[in-house]
Amino acid sequence: FHVKSGTGKTLSIICSALQWVLDQRQKDQSEKRVESDEKKGKNGEIGSDDEPDWIKNFVVNKDNQVDEKKSKKNKHGFASEKYKKRMNKDSHRDLFSRNIDEESFPENKECKRSVKKNDVVDLDDNEFLLEEYESEEEGGIGSLNSKRKGNKFTVNSSSEEEEDEFEEEEEVKLKVYFCSRTHSQLSQFVKELRKTIFANEMNVVSLGSRKNFCINEEVLRLGNSTQINERCLELQKSKKKEISKMKVLDILTFSLAFKFSSHPNSSETNNRRMCCWKKKMVFLTDDSVLHLLQNLGAEGKVRRTKASSGCPMLRKHKLQKQFRDEISHQGVLDIEDLVQLGRNIGTCPYYGSRSMITSADLVVLPYQSLLSKASRKALGLNLKDSIVIIDEAHNLADSLISMYDAKITLSQLENVHSHIEKYFGRFRGLLGPGNRRYIQTLLVLTRAFLRVLLNDKDGNRLNTCPDAEKGVRENKTFDSSMAINDLLFSLNIDNINLIKLLQYIKESNIMHKVSGYGDKMTTMQKGSAVKENGESCDNGSILSGFQALANMLLSLTNNDGDGRIIISRKRPSSSGQGAYLKYVMLTGEKIFSEIVHEAHAVILAGGTLQPIEETRERLFPWLPSDHLHFFSCSHIVPPESILPLAVSHGPSGRSFDFSYGSRSSSTMMEELGLLLCNLATVIPEGIVVFFSSFEYEGQVYDAWKTSGILERILKKKHIFREPRKNTEIEVILKKYKEAIDNPAPKSGAILLAVVGGKISEGINFSDGMGRCIVMVGLPYPSPSDIELLERVKHIESLGDTSSTEIPKLSISEEEYYGGDVQSGFSILRSCRRRGKEYYENLCMKAVNQSIGRAIRHVNDYAAILLVDIRYASDSSKRSFSHPSSKLPQWIKESLVSAANNYGEVHKLLHQFFRFNKNRNCN
Repeated sequence: FHVKSGTGKTLSIICSALQWVLDQRQKDQSEKRVESDEKKGKNGEIGSDDEPDWIKNFVVNKDNQVDEKKSKKNKHGFASEKYKKRMNKDSHRDLFSRNIDEESFPENKECKRSVKKNDVVDLDDNEFLLEEYESEEEGGIGSLNSKRKGNKFTVNSSSEEEEDEFEEEEEVKLKVYFCSRTHSQLSQFVKELRKTIFANEMNVVSLGSRKNFCINEEVLRLGNSTQINERCLELQKSKKKEISKMKVLDILTFSLAFKFSSHPNSSETNNRRMCCWKKKMVFLTDDSVLHLLQNLGAEGKVRRTKASSGCPMLRKHKLQKQFRDEISHQGVLDIEDLVQLGRNIGTCPYYGSRSMITSADLVVLPYQSLLSKASRKALGLNLKDSIVIIDEAHNLADSLISMYDAKITLSQLENVHSHIEKYFGRFRGLLGPGNRRYIQTLLVLTRAFLRVLLNDKDGNRLNTCPDAEKGVRENKTFDSSMAINDLLFSLNIDNINLIKLLQYIKESNIMHKVSGYGDKMTTMQKGSAVKENGESCDNGSILSGFQALANMLLSLTNNDGDGRIIISRKRPSSSGQGAYLKYVMLTGEKIFSEIVHEAHAVILAGGTLQPIEETRERLFPWLPSDHLHFFSCSHIVPPESILPLAVSHGPSGRSFDFSYGSRSSSTMMEELGLLLCNLATVIPEGIVVFFSSFEYEGQVYDAWKTSGILERILKKKHIFREPRKNTEIEVILKKYKEAIDNPAPKSGAILLAVVGGKISEGINFSDGMGRCIVMVGLPYPSPSDIELLERVKHIESLGDTSSTEIPKLSISEEEYYGGDVQSGFSILRSCRRRGKEYYENLCMKAVNQSIGRAIRHVNDYAAILLVDIRYASDSSKRSFSHPSSKLPQWIKESLVSAANNYGEVHKLLHQFFRFNKNRNCN
């Protein structure tokens, strides 16, 4: 569905989809009613005159009660399991009343055995000890699931108990899923939806990330999204400072038995008692026993400290219910509204909104939540027979595959390896054979990955490249690219079963055990050098590194041709922070097919979807042509409201050439500054200028400041710059709008923005906010990016069934690439068609997305300046296709390639704004 942004395409699509859902439901209800009437008439059960009235009324009332119960269940999207939980609680209440004989006491010979120092677990360390683990082979049964020989009883924290009560039923309700790329785009959609009748007729829920929803100030202070996610999950698992309830009770029961009996194998020294519990040596002092007894409640529950009792925003189930009731009462709410509602009530809006998914008719969510299979599973999204609408789908293929990338840095690897070694050294004598084998396997893998990044002598062919050794001396970063199988074979780790290893990581909870023990050791050793959240200032998050390792291992289980491994090194004398190992997914066909096959229909919407053939080849080449429908229409504004100009020369007569080799010259940056000085005099209100990168924008701004051009511009308009941090954008945009609404004594403002940044993707500049859009140069991605070149190589090979040679990544025989721009250009020029087109499309889609920020409604008007001689030059002299051929049709039809002097440009701009000003006055 290809329609210019700002023309109401999203609202048109969603209204049509929601109306279809209503019609479909009415149709289904009518069919069920007819079937029910036919069944009743055929059986004659209820309408029979032979039956007494009290039987008829009983059957009808029973059916009504069942329907009423179902509606209550579905209203809030969860099924109550209080009865089951009550039964579970009752089974734990009388633990102390059990006979001591029922406990499995170790035999005397085990208590008599000599105990090494490392084989003794202090009470505080016991919580970090892994439970015994055996895989299917060890179990001897051949079941698919691994077995954990732990305690039969499992105890949830208060948070987990409440979350279990949100356990959702299987979704059967027909839904519409609407997703977009950014948080701001979703908020704009919700505001538009409120204008329709569906806002009152449909149940709508907005989903987002924990970072956007979290209202726990302690967690929010972490800042980083990954750390916020980790902390939230830790709180849900109620990671306690003390050992778990069941283990406390078992140890106390056993310890008390030792204290009040003359067991021959108990030993007391200085009120310290050593007992053998579950084949582990546990030290308990009289004080520690007393402390634990004091923390037992009436029902034998361990009192948890505030830091270990789960998230305070999820302790009260009644508040979550109130939150859902308020959503149902208030109607359509965006993420900001839900966050404010959560703050007012004092409950978590993230889990509150998730609990509404089952009962929702329309689910509004970001790309990641819908397109990632893991996210869909975690959220409980059921796409079966539903409508999936993906807005802003111009870069859908790249966005989709990037979600399945995996990256681990050198510092993370060193951190994880070090902590696993320390953990293994501490608990080795106490771990079962299954745990020991899998932990040793993890150490083998981390050592192998470290050899690659450190270019160790044992790195086989990875250290044999002479260019790499030269790069080390010259302080350069050399990147290499490998297939999965090549990496595994070169490191001699191809015989490791990664599937079972990942299963072990998931089921054994080793990540939290190792990171928890590491945090404790770091706290004890460094004290003040540790942050409040428990992670070392030097080492970063242990859990983040472990998760990165798990993601990398998961990536290595993909098919060999689905992606590539990128190895980036720094010279040995550097800090190593820049070195990393990364898996780059290259194909999204299989990923996207899961969504297409499950949903009733998938709609891709955007203003810059063309050329659609590239998207089809990358995401759904298997789809029959009669199943793919493409719709496109022109802009809703008249031609006189748009003035697109290709500006090839500046006020001084110099030609604009912002190619990589020319853009940094002082004359080019000065000429651009003079252009803006002139534009500030003729263009009213707001001007948005887009640069290719933050680095180049900063370079130009500093040059203007030095030459005095910046001061000249500031005399006519205010200047604002797009910040790198997304959190600061709202403040800048607010100041920019205020400068336009209240221009005196100046004539508006100029906003310096970056292609691909927040402003270019999701911010609308209607009316005075965007009277002119200036695109500086052609924002081609850097050809020095090895990941980009890998994608180009892959796309170049799409559809080729022959064994023709694919362009090589580097000039030399080895697969090392030094990041040379000219070498990258050579690779691009060697592409025949698809790879070259992909590279061009990346650039022009970015251009089209940026200039589409202006003209957002039928009465709006704006000028669009494409500042570069390549927009107006003869395409026959260029190796790539002409940029104007990839512009939207509504711009191409009105594009003016101005003469070789700026005077013509100035004249056209003056006429254009005078005409539209007079037209609006009339």
